[in-house]
Amino acid sequence: MSKPLIKAAIAYDFDGTLVPGNMQEHSFIPKLGIAKEVFWAEANRMAREHDMDEILAYMQLMLQKSEEKGIPIHRNDIINYGKDIRFFPGVETYFDRINTYAQKQGVLLDHHIISSGLREFIAGTSVAHHFRNIFASGFKYDKEGVAVWAALAINYTNKTQYLFRINKGIDNAYDNTLINKSMPEHDRPIPFSRMIYIGDGETDVPAMKMLKYQGGATIAVYNPKGIATKEKPSPKALCEELIKQDRVDFIAPADYTANSFLVNTVQLLIDRIKIEEALKSRTTP
Repeated sequence: MSKPLIKAAIAYDFDGTLVPGNMQEHSFIPKLGIAKEVFWAEANRMAREHDMDEILAYMQLMLQKSEEKGIPIHRNDIINYGKDIRFFPGVETYFDRINTYAQKQGVLLDHHIISSGLREFIAGTSVAHHFRNIFASGFKYDKEGVAVWAALAINYTNKTQYLFRINKGIDNAYDNTLINKSMPEHDRPIPFSRMIYIGDGETDVPAMKMLKYQGGATIAVYNPKGIATKEKPSPKALCEELIKQDRVDFIAPADYTANSFLVNTVQLLIDRIKIEEALKSRTTP
């Protein structure tokens, strides 16, 4: 009789992790006819002036600009914007490849998104079907399917709660009863030690640091084409700083092609999960 597969999970940020830049920049903001720098500057100004969460600010600005331009935001429209999103190299074939590798090691992977971007954008992408959960910000829609309000805003610090949702097997964002309920470690479907988090750096630090502390593995990825500006260092330099500060375990270019440094690192972490689980079952000979 074959052994049951070991259940494990990988959680991913989206913007800057699976795709270059922010998802709104691929088709939505260009349709508004404004520069992405102008949009984000206005969103940040709105947040400062109103002491407002930055995620709620950009979501409100999306509604405001769409109304000004006479472009209603229908749920299906947002999903269609997701079809234009372009990924880092290898992403679209990565999930099948890593699932196959994991199963050969006796590991069954679940993939989850934890993103401050919009869940509808992600739902429209070619890789959406690979995710057990898309934990991301989203709008509330009226009966005609038009976005009218922010239903969920996931910012940099509250991303951590979604790691606990994965840990406890909660497949929604609204159930706060079960997530706060005490649950013995052996009853949790995915122990933190069998979780991997892949993010793009600063905005994922609270989630990555928490998972690292809990015994999981963390990888900060960076766009190798990114360059330093007057305001901030290059993406690679930012990730190198996270390593120095012991906030992440590994860093890698955002390259998901076969045999890339990132993919090989994920494979080694899957191997480690397998080995650690085998060691738990060892007894005195």
